[in-house]
Amino acid sequence: MLANRKYERSEHQYRLTDHALVSMDGSPTTLVEELAVPKPVLINFIFTTCSTICPVMSATFAKVQDELGPEASEVRMLSFSIDPEYDTPARLRAYAAQFGAGDQWQFLTGDMDELIAVQKAFDVYRGNKMNHEPTTLMRRSPDDPWVRLDGIASAADIVAEYRRLVAR
Repeated sequence: MLANRKYERSEHQYRLTDHALVSMDGSPTTLVEELAVPKPVLINFIFTTCSTICPVMSATFAKVQDELGPEASEVRMLSFSIDPEYDTPARLRAYAAQFGAGDQWQFLTGDMDELIAVQKAFDVYRGNKMNHEPTTLMRRSPDDPWVRLDGIASAADIVAEYRRLVAR
């Protein structure tokens, strides 16, 4: 399974500062608040009008959630919009429903400058939404390094990487 992967795996320590965000229910939140959970976190960056890799990445997260089954409730899944000018909380809620997002999977938007700063913090900012690349990030706990999967990782790949991560 991992031998045939179409992504590159690396580990990183990111210097994360706090940034104001808005949850898909319209509530103000922050990056630190969203990451301050004592459980594994999986992250991706999408926009709802994307017709290429974003629906693939979102469908993959949906399948990850399904493959984890009841264990999914022990994971925090976050999808950050990279098009906050269009991706309102209402649009993110509709998008989340389209992919069957469970309670553990939240979609976040906010001010463009704040979301660019979040992308830069995770080294995924590529100048504009049309240049973004498929990246999945995960970490076991707040003190652990981030595992970065650059490229198209399948749900099976992500679940295998997740299991490897939590088995440490």
